[in-house]
Amino acid sequence: MTKQVSPGADTLVDHSEGMNYLANLPRRLITLYTPLFIITTVLLFPFYWMTVTAIKPKAHLLDLDTHNPFWTWEPTLEHIKALLFETEYPHWLWNTMFISVSATVLSLIASVFAAYAITRVRFSGANAVGGMIFLAYLVPPSILFIPLSTVVYQYGLFDTPFALILTYPTILIPFSTWLLMGYFKSIPYELEECALVDGATRWQILTRIIVPLAIPGLISASIFSLTLCWNEFIYALTFINSVENKTVPVAIVSAFTDGDQYRWGSLMAGSLVGTLPLVILYAFFVEHYVSAMTGAVKE
Repeated sequence: MTKQVSPGADTLVDHSEGMNYLANLPRRLITLYTPLFIITTVLLFPFYWMTVTAIKPKAHLLDLDTHNPFWTWEPTLEHIKALLFETEYPHWLWNTMFISVSATVLSLIASVFAAYAITRVRFSGANAVGGMIFLAYLVPPSILFIPLSTVVYQYGLFDTPFALILTYPTILIPFSTWLLMGYFKSIPYELEECALVDGATRWQILTRIIVPLAIPGLISASIFSLTLCWNEFIYALTFINSVENKTVPVAIVSAFTDGDQYRWGSLMAGSLVGTLPLVILYAFFVEHYVSAMTGAVKE
């Protein structure tokens, strides 16, 4: 006898069969481990190649037929030593850090105010303003640097760090504002209502309630902004001419390239050392970065 279930009755669905699909090792190998291995290899191979090239002797870099191009049994630190003690690389690294941190701080201040006004003040057209701010992020920097170069030159900022500090926020604020908007929306509005009833001002609500609760979102926006400034090339190449004011991405290309001759050991060593601060930063704050990005995407 078959049991009839009415259309309106609640039925329990057992999803255990779908999870048991991965219980078999061959299935896990095909659907999980193999794709993960391929993706990990593709993503990490450039860093592996950069590291191996940075520790290879010069003779091994010039004779790939005799020596293994993917490994070396005679690692050396000559490229890194020459980079740190025979060039202005430490000064370039300081320039990069100073410009990136300064531009990130300015961008976060503006983004916090913009995101709070759009998501919590509830003025007319707030959603449209938020959409336009994010669309501004989609404008390619290669289009903006032409008018920005005119502004920078007219204000006498050309070939100074402030040329980059004041122009980088044009590409940082739109995305940071969009990210913080999504995170601010996840904070219960009842907290603000209670604070308003108790007589708190908007400034007190922002500084004592919203900002402390949005620390993971601020960390995520900071990491994104710092990374973008650290690796930016077009503006740094256009607005900075003197060697002492250059940032790492531009300086290592110009310093270790002699016409059509590339000093690959020094280039890869400069890239490797310049990447380490960001790697350390991501290692400490990756959980906050992922959680904030997830909250922003949900919204």
